[in-house]
Amino acid sequence: MRLLFAFLFALFLVFADRVRSFAQAVAERPAAAEKDTAETKQADSSDATATDQVPLYVRIAKSDDQRPKALQTAIVRYRGKKGTEFEGKVVDLVGVVHIGQREYYTKLNGLLAKYDKVLYELVAPDGTRIRPEDLKRRRSLLASMQTGMKSMLNLEYQLELIDYMADNFRHADMSPDEFVEDLERRGDSLPKMVARMMGAGLASSTQTGGDAGLLMALFSKDRSKMMKQTMARQLIDIESVTAGIDDANGENTLIKGRNAKAFEILREELKGDNAKIAVFYGAGHLPDMAERLEENFDMKRRKTQWLDAWDLTRN
Repeated sequence: MRLLFAFLFALFLVFADRVRSFAQAVAERPAAAEKDTAETKQADSSDATATDQVPLYVRIAKSDDQRPKALQTAIVRYRGKKGTEFEGKVVDLVGVVHIGQREYYTKLNGLLAKYDKVLYELVAPDGTRIRPEDLKRRRSLLASMQTGMKSMLNLEYQLELIDYMADNFRHADMSPDEFVEDLERRGDSLPKMVARMMGAGLASSTQTGGDAGLLMALFSKDRSKMMKQTMARQLIDIESVTAGIDDANGENTLIKGRNAKAFEILREELKGDNAKIAVFYGAGHLPDMAERLEENFDMKRRKTQWLDAWDLTRN
């Protein structure tokens, strides 16, 4: 498991480096887009899941012969219960993986354009927007590392393909100062959190092929496909991926702290005229967000739509 967790952590470092690079971006307040209160259309009839099933946020879709077909992320719809403060209002939890197929991000851009407001994650000063010209100027060791991983996996980066300058987008995350302050308040730190996560990962006994599976993928003639399949088996187990994040009191900054900040902004937006809002965050944030919607916003899960993030049948 050591090699696989090191590889996954390298991906996290690249994404974190991108987050830091936008910390000085120009802050803009997004204008409200024209309302579209119609239900999000399903890509096909197989996208919907019954509301009485155990909620999932990332999964591997399989073919009829049970071969891995695609890594998929969920869009989970919640609606305010009758007689509550947010009765009838819609919140969609739009889960995302930070590297994926180009077609995946194209699909997401089309869906996100239909919301009154899209609340997105980025540890950066309030109001930060991601501009294409900022991406083009990026030059660093980690940026070169990113290019190598993109080539290895034949995938693209979320920050390069999602339209963060869209009028209906609003930054809804901690600032770097808030992130550090929350860690210090609890006596925690990034090195401590990473150590907990690595320890939990090494202690787990998941049936994913481990180091041997990753090594076989690295030297396979279908390297990109085999590595995607190996990594997908890890990513679908959100509890395993996020194991060790919590401190001794069951709290953490990376997910729970940032979710709390995002939902302060969500409440503000729901109190306004917006009828349909997307919370656009990494899939690992969604289990905690779902609990908050049900317990603190009196909302009920209605349906789930699935999007193909990785094609696991090709390089």
